[in-house]
Amino acid sequence: MKSIQLGQSDLQVTPICLGTMTFGEQVDEATAFDILDRSLERGVNFIDTAEMYAVPPRAETFNATEKIIGKWLSKRPGARQKLVLATKVAGPSRNMPWIRGGSPDLTVDDILQACDGSLKRLQIDVIDLYQIHWPVRSVPAFGGIYYQPKADEGTSIHAQLEALHKLVQAGKVRAVGLSNETPYGVHEFVRLAEQYGLPRVATVQNCYSLLNRSVENALDETLHHLGVSLLAYSPLSFGLLTGKYDSTGLTGHGAPAQARLTKFESSRKQRWGRPEALAAAKRYSALARAHGLTPLQLALAFCYTKWQVASTIIGVTSVAQLDECLNAWGTLLSKDLLAQIDAIRWELRDPAQ
Repeated sequence: MKSIQLGQSDLQVTPICLGTMTFGEQVDEATAFDILDRSLERGVNFIDTAEMYAVPPRAETFNATEKIIGKWLSKRPGARQKLVLATKVAGPSRNMPWIRGGSPDLTVDDILQACDGSLKRLQIDVIDLYQIHWPVRSVPAFGGIYYQPKADEGTSIHAQLEALHKLVQAGKVRAVGLSNETPYGVHEFVRLAEQYGLPRVATVQNCYSLLNRSVENALDETLHHLGVSLLAYSPLSFGLLTGKYDSTGLTGHGAPAQARLTKFESSRKQRWGRPEALAAAKRYSALARAHGLTPLQLALAFCYTKWQVASTIIGVTSVAQLDECLNAWGTLLSKDLLAQIDAIRWELRDPAQ
């Protein structure tokens, strides 16, 4: 895997990123350490986390993932120098009262204090990529598809950029990014950064998979022209695209008990639990097998080889799963297979958007 540059920053990362949101919930500390060790051993230099993690979010596991990564780094002298570490400040609380007391906003002071908290938990001096986890303003995200205007949009984009600028100037952050963003949001962040000499966003971390290609509905054009890199999260759509639910459904007899969509009702209530999403996943699984691939190989190769994607974020709960995801690198998809993928999308669209 050749390293790629993130946006116009000086960050060079592998095209596969280790996502860590399972650490502290599905994955205990010892297993997390094993996964981190194996990932580094296999050459992955990019790790993504967030102050909100572990997921599903609970007050009891808020900040847990960053703490685990910090402990791992403290016990692995020299590991920090080999890695690009990304984390995120949570946006408005979204019915999670343990995040800044349930605040409906993300203020300048919130951003500054959240960064200090992440630095402390991660036990590092500087965050390589600091991202805003979701927008302050009203946007269709996390399964929503319709924009709903609201009069009070909270802290302005300009003010958010000024807060990030303070962090960069203080040497606490090297580059900045966004997550769960829209074309308008990316354009506005870049426009204001260039107009006022503020940090230019290097990345946007959005959902992208066979079940959700909404990035290709104009956001990819925005990222291409503005020189911003896409970090694709949930390439396996919470496990739907591994094929493990094909015969059992999410909760039927024989469903994998420890898999997140079986184990967590809150996850099933999200876009991943839609019957249309499972039906589409089964179609892609059948297509993969017809071409001599596993469903996982098809789903990951789709992201690994798309021009839109700079780095694909993989989330795992075991070393074996990590190896399977990394081994899918190099899988090629023929033009005929890609055309059949597009045909299914034309019919079923994006059921996990």
